[in-house]
Amino acid sequence: MTSDNDRRRGLLARLRGRPVARSRGRRRLGAAVRLAAALMLAGGAYTAFAPGVQAQDTPPLSAAANEGKALFDVSCVTCHGLNGQGVVDRGPSLVGVGSAAVEFQVGTGRMPMVRQEAQAPRKYPQFTDEQVRQLGQYIQELGGGPQVPAGNNLHQNGDVATGGELFRINCSQCHAFTGGGGALSSGKYAPSLMPSSDRQIYAAMLSGPQNMPVFGDNQISPQEKADIIAYIQESLKGTQDQGGFNLGRYGPSTEGVAIFLVGIVALVFASLWIAGKS
Repeated sequence: MTSDNDRRRGLLARLRGRPVARSRGRRRLGAAVRLAAALMLAGGAYTAFAPGVQAQDTPPLSAAANEGKALFDVSCVTCHGLNGQGVVDRGPSLVGVGSAAVEFQVGTGRMPMVRQEAQAPRKYPQFTDEQVRQLGQYIQELGGGPQVPAGNNLHQNGDVATGGELFRINCSQCHAFTGGGGALSSGKYAPSLMPSSDRQIYAAMLSGPQNMPVFGDNQISPQEKADIIAYIQESLKGTQDQGGFNLGRYGPSTEGVAIFLVGIVALVFASLWIAGKS
């Protein structure tokens, strides 16, 4: 009898619990459905009313840069890569070097290089001034970088005296006090400044070619650059050499070598003359 009562109580308890469990399951299912519907509604509303996001394409090149790219693809891509990213063991990346580096390297004939060597020597340029400008514009639009100011006379407002002081502090260690250049380590050298134009000197200070350090506007201001160029163009190049040959303006070393060689030759001839007489 007791067992029958227990069975009835258990059956009643189970029957009473089913609606509760079912109602909880229905509530959870309904909440999930409502959440999914809300998410779908929010996504649909965002898709309908949010502003369209479009991928930004690379801005088109200017006409001059397009001409420069055509020149680049023919003459420079072998060493510097399709997009100027550089090629290992051939040429460095040009992204970020700016038009100043192109103007110096290409405008002075150093690029294109004939072969890999310690330093690219100055040669007759392979491109016209217009083509150099186009190449520089392409590299400028490719990755930005320093640019030379407009115009050919960049020292018209420069102070020669101030430029001389700046030159002796920053430049004479490598280019010598007379701007004739000098030897460096590992087969490299500081070239003579005599054939350089205003724009080439300015571009060299901005880009730091070869072993030359970069003199940005935070180190040497544009006015100070104009002062240095004025000193080079008006003082170093304008100085008349008194008393004979200038021997390349390399300083006392060349003069000493010349005097030594002349003196040795004179002594040899004098010794032979004395020996012949005796």
